[in-house]
Amino acid sequence: MKSVGITLPDGSQRRYDAGVTPQMVAHDIGKKLEDAAVAAKINGKIADLGTKISTDSTVSIVTKDSKEGLEVLRHSTAHLLAQAVKELYPETLVTIGPVTEEGFYYDFDRATQFVPDDLPKIEKKMEEIAARKLEVFRQELSKEEAVKTFQKLGEKYKVEIISGIAENEAVSAYTQGDFIDLCRGPHVPNTAKLGKFKLLTIAGAYWRGDEKNKMLQRVYGTAFATQKELDEYLARVEEAKKRDHRKLGPELGLFAFLPEAPAMPFYLPKGTILHNILIDYMRQEMRVAGYQEVICPQLMNIDLWKTSGHLDHYRQNMFFVNESETNPMSLKPMNCPGHILIYASSRRSYRELPIRYAEFTKVHRNERAGVTHGILRVRNFSIDDGHVFCTEEQIEAEALALIRQTYEIYRVFGFSDVEVKLATRPQNFIGSVENWDKATQALESSLKSANRPFSIEAGEGAFYGPKIEFHIRDSLGRFWQCGTIQLDFSLPERFRLEYVDKDGSMKRPVMIHRAILGSLERFFGILIEHHAGHLPFWLSPTQVLIFNVTDDQEDYVRLVGRTLESWGIRVELDLRNEKLGYKIREGQLRRIPIMVVVGKKEVENRVLSIRKSSGEMLNDVNLEQFRTFLESQLKSGGISH
Repeated sequence: MKSVGITLPDGSQRRYDAGVTPQMVAHDIGKKLEDAAVAAKINGKIADLGTKISTDSTVSIVTKDSKEGLEVLRHSTAHLLAQAVKELYPETLVTIGPVTEEGFYYDFDRATQFVPDDLPKIEKKMEEIAARKLEVFRQELSKEEAVKTFQKLGEKYKVEIISGIAENEAVSAYTQGDFIDLCRGPHVPNTAKLGKFKLLTIAGAYWRGDEKNKMLQRVYGTAFATQKELDEYLARVEEAKKRDHRKLGPELGLFAFLPEAPAMPFYLPKGTILHNILIDYMRQEMRVAGYQEVICPQLMNIDLWKTSGHLDHYRQNMFFVNESETNPMSLKPMNCPGHILIYASSRRSYRELPIRYAEFTKVHRNERAGVTHGILRVRNFSIDDGHVFCTEEQIEAEALALIRQTYEIYRVFGFSDVEVKLATRPQNFIGSVENWDKATQALESSLKSANRPFSIEAGEGAFYGPKIEFHIRDSLGRFWQCGTIQLDFSLPERFRLEYVDKDGSMKRPVMIHRAILGSLERFFGILIEHHAGHLPFWLSPTQVLIFNVTDDQEDYVRLVGRTLESWGIRVELDLRNEKLGYKIREGQLRRIPIMVVVGKKEVENRVLSIRKSSGEMLNDVNLEQFRTFLESQLKSGGISH
């Protein structure tokens, strides 16, 4: 019998009879690895453990404690969910069940609505099925065979999915017990290999995300390799509910959403202060970095968006005005074309480059109702937006400076864990492949110069250029994609931008699109959840709250308040005729970082009693000592007053 060579990750090689499977290889290496195995990589491609290998190959075993292994567990658990639902409610039609960042979901078409009490019943059935230790088999069918199989089962949604597959493409399906589901795989080889799981919530979802299609019922769940990991995740979920910006924002008087402007936040006075602090801070950072602030119109002619390519690539997210008339306009969904027009409004010399523009005005994007989410994803928002027009020789220096500045700004806001990804050319792109390759290489080189590790996000670049993405990790371990640096050869070409070079010839500049916080609204929500509403002193809309114990201290409280205001401190006075304990409790609920208590003793000695948000007390503090203390609070956040 023919033998094949198997090369393992450590470089060692073993020989087996042709037809060997990764499962056999794992068994041969050791029981511990065999028990942990859920899938394999054969020549770099993930596959089932039961895949037969007939040629020399590199093989690595994917274990349940790895990221890829967790995805296999979760996808297999989604199939388990569908099987349980079919056994409990046979009339239900199944649709799709993909893995998400934190778990999985499955969409069902069922006449009767699922209710929360159904979830424990479905979970129990899932556990029962998993305990049957069902073998999971992969089979490949022709398109015709697949259609017949799922038509016979009455699964019309599966038939529709298959109909969209190319005629010559094989269709794969997985069977466990009496249940069969359409899937590319891979899956665990046996339901006994599944980890620990929990069903979480029920929601509505349109078939294929289209509001014109039928509303389905979506069941969300999650799965982990161990009960400990599942318990830790569920604890984080509970903590996230307490920190939810949609709850804390209105409670803290920061923002509200009203039906008159769906998915567009109304900033309340406290929220407006915080919003403006973010802009003022970024405005100063941009000024120091050599950016000139500009303001472009909200409405611009639709021809501008045709030239930029946004009309072809972004139309569904744009708001139009007078579209059917002779001068159709659009609310701007981004600032780059406006900045291009400003650059093009004057003759430019190489001596002026790089030219850097910054803007903070609102942009509008027509996000679907099912996609909007509190203040994290809205239809009008500000961006700490900037665009650099430079020569090719200046790209790396500009990108390197931006990378370093981005890390420093995240540190100031309390984010020290940052993942960086380099997103490359998508299928639907503009410009030449040559320029795309040149741009990608330049960004990669700048990341290496900055000595920052990064991963590649293949095909996830913008339609006009590759981009560096910055993903910040919050206090609950969640990653949020905020900042981007995008390198663009295409828009300068489309708009025929030029500058006069040293030799008098006309050259094309390169354009860098950059944002650090990204959507200020989204960053606003991230900050609230990251800090659980307890914002750092320098960011807090109210930094100091001063109480009196009785009316006799009112004059001194007002004097202290005026003094703090003269120092630039955001201060409030609480002179109500309420018990001191009630006032303090209310201040705690409002997440005020510093509270000052003024009673008879404080007035007589011209001192203050300071209560920090941690509960720590500082007694008999005079005004000069208090000023020093407040300055230290500002500096601890990396901010000088």
